[in-house]
Amino acid sequence: MARSGLAQDAGSTAAVTVIKRALELESESRYPQALVCYQEGIDLLLQVLKGTKDETKKCNLRKRISDYMDRAEHIKKSLDQEKEAGKYHKQIKIEENATGFSYESLFQEYLSETVTEVWIEDPYIRHTHQLYNFLRFCEMLVKRPCKVKTIHLLTSLDEGTGKEQQSSGLEEIKQSLRNHGVHLELEYSSSIHDREIRFNNGWMIKIGRGLDYFKKPQSRFSLGYCDFDLRPCHETTVDIFHNKHTKKI
Repeated sequence: MARSGLAQDAGSTAAVTVIKRALELESESRYPQALVCYQEGIDLLLQVLKGTKDETKKCNLRKRISDYMDRAEHIKKSLDQEKEAGKYHKQIKIEENATGFSYESLFQEYLSETVTEVWIEDPYIRHTHQLYNFLRFCEMLVKRPCKVKTIHLLTSLDEGTGKEQQSSGLEEIKQSLRNHGVHLELEYSSSIHDREIRFNNGWMIKIGRGLDYFKKPQSRFSLGYCDFDLRPCHETTVDIFHNKHTKKI
């Protein structure tokens, strides 16, 4: 019984922490993040409710859960209306040497099971580290809950000594993706300049530096070499939009 009580206390503390964060995010107009926190906090409160025996406490919990569900539903409706109107815009500023901005951290909330096709415009998928960046991005698409079948990459062709390395690297990625049931469509342009990523669920992400916003690791055995959440970043800006119709390259 004592163990059960401790578990209940821990659950309540976790729920309060998450809900508090949701309220802070909502007050800052950071609605997508607030919605995620509300949903997580509500789930935690429901778990606490299941283990609560006292009727008064249960009644209070139900009231709180109902209130937070109303707030979450209001935010969700507002976001849906913005998406429908094509007016949604969120901006993230990544500071110099900031960490915690892996591809998963940036993109995961926009990847759903409805995502089957992805378009990437990035002029600099040339050098070894840039090819690895693209590979890591593709790995995320294969792992996430989305069911990507086609990836379109529009980039520029390296005209120097790295041309062969670029071509062979992208062909290897293409073959590896094929083994996972994903088709990589490659296209080159000598005039490409803009950098953007689009999903066929309507989300569009523009990163000032494209996929290459990570700094070079200090060594092969330094933290951040494998885990990009621990890798320091260059300063850049991320703009996120939602359009009802995603244009094709």
